[in-house]
Amino acid sequence: MDVDRKVVAVTGAGNGIGRQTALQLLGRGARVALIDLREDWLEQTRALAGDQAAGVSLHVADVTEVAAVDALPAAIVAEHGQIDGLINVAGIIHRFAPVAELQRSEIERVVRVNFWGTVNMCLAFLPELRQRPEAGLVNVSSLSGLIPFAGQTIYSATKGAVKQFSEGLYQELTDTNVSVTTVYPGNISTDLSGNSGVTMIDPGGRKVRATTPERTAELIVEGLEKGRFRVLVGQDATVLDKLVRLVPRWATGMIAKQMKSVL
Repeated sequence: MDVDRKVVAVTGAGNGIGRQTALQLLGRGARVALIDLREDWLEQTRALAGDQAAGVSLHVADVTEVAAVDALPAAIVAEHGQIDGLINVAGIIHRFAPVAELQRSEIERVVRVNFWGTVNMCLAFLPELRQRPEAGLVNVSSLSGLIPFAGQTIYSATKGAVKQFSEGLYQELTDTNVSVTTVYPGNISTDLSGNSGVTMIDPGGRKVRATTPERTAELIVEGLEKGRFRVLVGQDATVLDKLVRLVPRWATGMIAKQMKSVL
């Protein structure tokens, strides 16, 4: 799907990967519905759009609130006349700690945002996407959805759930006009990883260079345009994706050893 003159909704568009994805879409001629919790962040994204800001609409919403999410498609259609794509970026991590040390409220919050937020958005937007001649749906999972990381076990579980949900949708929508792409970012230089105080390490013990949000956004939009099934972002995601399929027990044990210093 060529995004030129298409309308794409992006969650988490107030910062990081979501913001850069929105700007990448605008640069390719798309109109973009920016969705985030904070209006000031959305205003900052629109300001960064510069001359392309005319193609932007702002929508303050919490992806965990079903009523608010269900109201978004009509609001976006009122602004732009159509919806051709949806990119679900919004997500959070929890503090690095074993599951037994997390508060139930922490666990439930991560599940609500990462899993239910993605499900809520897909359920609300699929009827509109199905009406278009061609449309694209992109869900951002994580490297942690391919192999879990001790200390981020709940986060990993939610991203694994996003993987299964997204790939299940791919199967269900194979013979329709809607393509489904799942994205697996590794270590990305955003606040999501920076606030955790952790640097990803590759199997050889060397520090892995973080992929920039800008490059991540390029790969996400290319995945949308080409209707790719999977998009792996970063050297760490590429290497560990192979290892977990070839030697799953060894790869999982290797990650466990590396995460001991964190826990």
